Amino acid sequence: MDGRDIQGSRPLLLILVTGLPGTGKSSVASVIATEIGAPVLAHDWAMSGLRPYPEIQAALGEIELGHRVVGWSILTALARSQLRLGYSAILDGVARAPQVAQCAAVAASESARLVVVSTRCSDRQLHQSRVEGREREIPNWYELTWDRVEPALDTWAEPEQADLRLDSTDPWDETRARLAAYFSSLP
Repeated sequence: MDGRDIQGSRPLLLILVTGLPGTGKSSVASVIATEIGAPVLAHDWAMSGLRPYPEIQAALGEIELGHRVVGWSILTALARSQLRLGYSAILDGVARAPQVAQCAAVAASESARLVVVSTRCSDRQLHQSRVEGREREIPNWYELTWDRVEPALDTWAEPEQADLRLDSTDPWDETRARLAAYFSSLP
C-alpha cells in the first residue's frame, strides 16, 4: 500500500527521471518539482560536491563504476530521508537497471510509490546540439561532450517499467501538459 505525503493529500512518491545526458531530464524534473512541490536531487549536483577533493576522485577512479555507484548511493540516501519525513522526492540522473532496482527497493521500504519517467531524444542531430549547447553552471562540475555521450546511444536501454516515456523532440508545451495531467491524476 502506498504511503501518503505529510499533508495526506497525495501519494508519497519517489520519482526517478532518467535518460541519457541532453534528453531533457533536468527540465522534466523541474516541471515535476513545480507540479508536486518536491525537491529535485540530481546526480551531477551530488557528485559535484566531491570534485574538489583529489583523494576522493582518485579513490572513485579505482572502484569499478565508482562515480555512478557512489552518486546513486548518495541520491537514494537523501531520497530516503525525504520520504521518511513524509515528502516526495525526485531523482535526476542516468539510471540504468541496477539504479532503477535500487530506487524501487527504497520506495518499497519507505511505503512510497515509485514513478519512473524516461526521457530520450529521437533526433540525433538535435540531441547532439543539446549536449554541445548545455551550460548548466554546476559548481565544480563539467559538461559532457558529444563524443562522450554518442557511444551510449547504442547501449542505452530505457527502463522497461517506465510510467512515462518522453521524447524531447515533442513540443515542450505538450510535454509539460502530459506531466501535469499524469501527476494530477494520481490518487
